[in-house]
Amino acid sequence: MARTKKPKHKLAVVGDSITQGFQNGGIYRTDINFPAFLNQCFEPEPQFDQPLFTAQGGIPLNLEVLVRGLSDEFGSTLEWNEYLPAMHHLYTTLRRVKNYWEGNIKDLKRDHHTPYHNQSVWGFSISDAWKVTELKSRELIEKQSETYSVFNVLPDHAMYTTARLTLNPTLGQKFSNNTLLDNVKHLQENGGIENLIATMGHNNVIGAVTDLRFNYSEDDNLESFPSERNFTVYRPEHFEMEYRKFAEKVSQIGAERVITQTIPYVTIPPVTRGVNEDRSIKDTTYFDYYTRFWIWDSDFDPERHPYLTREQAIKLDRHVDNYNNVIREVADEYGWITVPLNKYVSAIARRRRKGGITIPYPEDFIQALKANEATSHLVDENGNPGISTDYLRLDNETGKVYQGGIFSLDGIHPTTIGYGLIAHVYYETMEHHGVKFQKPLDWNNIINNDSLVTNPPYLLVELRNLLRFLSMGRQERFLRIGTGLLQQLMETFTQQNVSAAEEE
Repeated sequence: MARTKKPKHKLAVVGDSITQGFQNGGIYRTDINFPAFLNQCFEPEPQFDQPLFTAQGGIPLNLEVLVRGLSDEFGSTLEWNEYLPAMHHLYTTLRRVKNYWEGNIKDLKRDHHTPYHNQSVWGFSISDAWKVTELKSRELIEKQSETYSVFNVLPDHAMYTTARLTLNPTLGQKFSNNTLLDNVKHLQENGGIENLIATMGHNNVIGAVTDLRFNYSEDDNLESFPSERNFTVYRPEHFEMEYRKFAEKVSQIGAERVITQTIPYVTIPPVTRGVNEDRSIKDTTYFDYYTRFWIWDSDFDPERHPYLTREQAIKLDRHVDNYNNVIREVADEYGWITVPLNKYVSAIARRRRKGGITIPYPEDFIQALKANEATSHLVDENGNPGISTDYLRLDNETGKVYQGGIFSLDGIHPTTIGYGLIAHVYYETMEHHGVKFQKPLDWNNIINNDSLVTNPPYLLVELRNLLRFLSMGRQERFLRIGTGLLQQLMETFTQQNVSAAEEE
């Protein structure tokens, strides 16, 4: 009996921000996303092409690079009387980023004439995998008037610029009408795919916590283009309709093996801050209100600040449960591997679990933390790592991380270490289902590449003042897809000046 020829492409991906590697408010280094970490575990290491977004610190905005620049300019503190020069620094930085990604500095097209192995675009909901093309993205950028952005200097239509460079890097005619799924199908038809990671659905619910709006999808707007949607939560029946359509399209591609994942609860990431009516109550599974994470308990006022209620938060978690039931059911029908990411993230959510975790961190990860001089302090005398799902906090005296480490500065996407932990869950699940890896995850490399944890910007020591500064102003639409920290960047210097004077 003749042996079947091995597929040419060891690993391919169709997904959203989580598979693309979005962190700190932008897509920057795609070489440190979790699919790249998995690919490095094969020997010999297969080709795994991904688009590059390292110019200008990424798109739409890299908050780590931004804060690091402020730290270099103003040191470890940002006093209120430094806000004006700091705002000028931000303005200059943002304008440069905007000009670059709108193609005003250099041509954005890339000399890459076949689809990338990683077909992921941040902000994409399920149906965008078969709706959005480079041509449609280009037409929207050209025809739709610009929306308000901070000082008019943030890259407008940033998600669509990312989509163009992912779907059709040459910006030529050949792949201009291709969707994410079309490009994956092209890889299958030109060599075959052995392992296809196909995971979408996060952006069908994440808008509720980034916008703090609970708006349901309706039957008459499901088919709308992403720029025309105003809902933040897909009704469970709508999610099932879209996911089943997605699964059917993925199955028709014909990859040898398909791997998907469950969706983590959107109430776990620190993009929102739980506050109780009774401020003395600190530990609870659900809080009375969920507001912006830069609004401290003592400052929160439901008359002034946006929020979700306890009931809405519970309902969001129940919807995610429904979504995950659909994912598991559909995956079983098609014979896919399902990675239990929600179970894992829930198990290490310390605040929700009142300080405890129910699934231990990988032993190799703990040993790598201990061996690294920049992270050894995060492992206590009992060998327990202090890495957590809380928002990143630094020690005032040492300037080192003592809290957080899993979620990046946008409050919703993982750090590099966080992506390493996702890779670990994928690795274990895939190996259990017969995928052969030749090497373990390289935890030393993963930790060394997490500059936010190993070498955090000085200004994060004064987190409260920094967040207050960065949160002044009007709501940015792009926060709907996960750049939480800039939800209200800079209203006016005068208003902050008055506020600071009142506090004194």
